[in-house]
Amino acid sequence: MKRDPLGAAGLPIVLPPRPVVLGRAGWMAFVAALLVVCALAPVLNLAVPAGSVFHLSDYAVALVGRIMCYAICALAMDLIWGYTGILSLGHGLFFALGGYAMGMYLMRQIGRDGNYKSDLPDFMVFLDWKSLPWHWTFSDSFAATLFLIVAVPGVVAFVFGYFAFRSRIKGVYFSIITQAMTFAAMLLFFRNETGFGGNNGFTDFKRILGTPIATPTMRMLLFVLSGVALLGFYLFARWLVASKFGRVLLAIRDAETRVMFSGYNPVGYKLTIWTLSAIMCGVAGALYVPQVGIINPGEMSPANSIEIAIWAAVGGRATLIGPIVGAFLVSGAKSWLTVAAPEIWLYFLGALFIAVTLFLPEGVVGLVNKFRRRPA
Repeated sequence: MKRDPLGAAGLPIVLPPRPVVLGRAGWMAFVAALLVVCALAPVLNLAVPAGSVFHLSDYAVALVGRIMCYAICALAMDLIWGYTGILSLGHGLFFALGGYAMGMYLMRQIGRDGNYKSDLPDFMVFLDWKSLPWHWTFSDSFAATLFLIVAVPGVVAFVFGYFAFRSRIKGVYFSIITQAMTFAAMLLFFRNETGFGGNNGFTDFKRILGTPIATPTMRMLLFVLSGVALLGFYLFARWLVASKFGRVLLAIRDAETRVMFSGYNPVGYKLTIWTLSAIMCGVAGALYVPQVGIINPGEMSPANSIEIAIWAAVGGRATLIGPIVGAFLVSGAKSWLTVAAPEIWLYFLGALFIAVTLFLPEGVVGLVNKFRRRPA
């Protein structure tokens, strides 16, 4: 504990210790996860023969890479919902915007290898477009694409949040408005005249930065980038919630009126964390698209945004690691059930959310922590 000898009335002021981002065990786990993503997984996939029991299949690489992108979205949801108390049902929109920004670049990378042998994407040739629309101007630049992946979701979130938070919209009303926002965007992107591929979206990607996208090396590189991004965002989130900014977010979640009486303006804090979480989802969408090979307006469906909230709830809100665990558990179960019993998947998802709400309000991680705190 740090003591300030210059306190009022000559009495020492005891200041709380500065929160640490990660403890010793946490750093060890973080480094271990980084080694698994950057070293162990590539070796098991690229160097170990396919017939070996230790071989990591291409299917597993694609599945885990996709789930790691989902986990970034779940982490972003935890920052806005678990730590700030704002339930968003529209984060699927920001995920899709980042995916569309990357998809536009990948479509331009096809060049004349498309079915129509044209410089325009195939869907534009089919619809008799004569030139690229204005919003495709910088789509052939990878640097501009990286900027748009961050800027587009960030600007959309900032504009929406600015008016919503200044109007003091909160609670269920805010959740409904975010759901309406993503639904409206989905309907807009379905229209062919918007230049986003309509119902089919973007697909048939060939290469990225001039390198074929379907090669094992490129698939593993995208896997590693997804893992590094997830770990990086997790470390950033840990630092953020341990800072003064994070403590104000918790205060806003628990008693926003008291925060205002204490001299803080909640609007700026909520707008900042809202925009940051949208950018995180945009980056996740950009990493997701080249791994699955398609992006269409279905990614903006309200059901996808609700699923992001379910990942956070199942894993455990306000824990950071919980939503990541929830994303792996729920998405892994979805990948299995949609093949084994596709007709019951949605019923399972609804029952899971109800069960967690009633019996596991702190999620899976909260349940584990409860058993760890019990005396022997």
